[in-house]
Amino acid sequence: MSRISDTRLRTREAAAQLVTSGRLAHELTVDLIYAEIRQGSRTTINDELKLWKDEQARNDALAAALPPAVANAMLSLWALAVEQGENAFAQRKEELEAEAAAASAHAGSLATANAELRAEVHALRGQLGDQQAQLAAARAEHAKAYAERGAALVRAEAAVAERDTVRAQSEQNLRELQSAHCRELEALRTTHAQHEAALRIEVNQATARLEGVQKRVMLQTEEARDAQRRAEAALSETRQRNEQLVADIQRISADAAEHRRLAGRHERQLGSAMEEARDLRRERDTLAHQQIALLQGQLKARDESSSVRKTRRSRQEA
Repeated sequence: MSRISDTRLRTREAAAQLVTSGRLAHELTVDLIYAEIRQGSRTTINDELKLWKDEQARNDALAAALPPAVANAMLSLWALAVEQGENAFAQRKEELEAEAAAASAHAGSLATANAELRAEVHALRGQLGDQQAQLAAARAEHAKAYAERGAALVRAEAAVAERDTVRAQSEQNLRELQSAHCRELEALRTTHAQHEAALRIEVNQATARLEGVQKRVMLQTEEARDAQRRAEAALSETRQRNEQLVADIQRISADAAEHRRLAGRHERQLGSAMEEARDLRRERDTLAHQQIALLQGQLKARDESSSVRKTRRSRQEA
């Protein structure tokens, strides 16, 4: 039972004990009641004491209007009905308070779960930021590899141009030598053969250098392609992880929305339970007024019946 209900009940018990000990009902004060029960607020004691005094006044008036036996029986019936109503109200209120406490505890657990989900979402967002940073790094590496590939292609083109230049220069030199030594061919055959041999050696060396340059260009090109493939694979994997993280965030957001919906429903149930408690209190007061009105009607009907019998008896005697 709640503290307020206990204070009101003990106020009535203390008032009844004081009356039993010899004090009059209208002489009872808030200070006397508080000195007996030592709990609750004086406002609550004052309100309940006023209600008790009003009930005592109605009971005294009813007892004065009826024969003692009938009045005592009716007062006993009324006390029993009030006691049963108060017990039913107290039991129902305890049940409603227990349900409200359970709903509040469940709402607290939902709030804790919601905070944990928020923390998990925050952590996942941090992981998503890290993945995005890795994606940016992979893109930068891909761009670097692409730039290196472009540079390698430029070097290859420069090597090809150098080869063509060397070949053109060699052919030009050969033609000039042939033109210069054409008139002296017979006289300088041996010199021309030696010079031609030297020229062939030079051409072979240039060709060997050109082949080495071509091999280096092809190797750099292949390395650039491998780097591009690795960057594309890393980019694909990062995209898959990013999609998984987005799906996890959506799932967690849906769970958090469901928890918020459940918390709102429990809050509405708590409000409904409190409203039901207020309705029960109003029903108790209405029942008490109806019983009083019924007793008053029965007394009035009894008085009227007694008057009719007296009138008939007087007529018969006359």
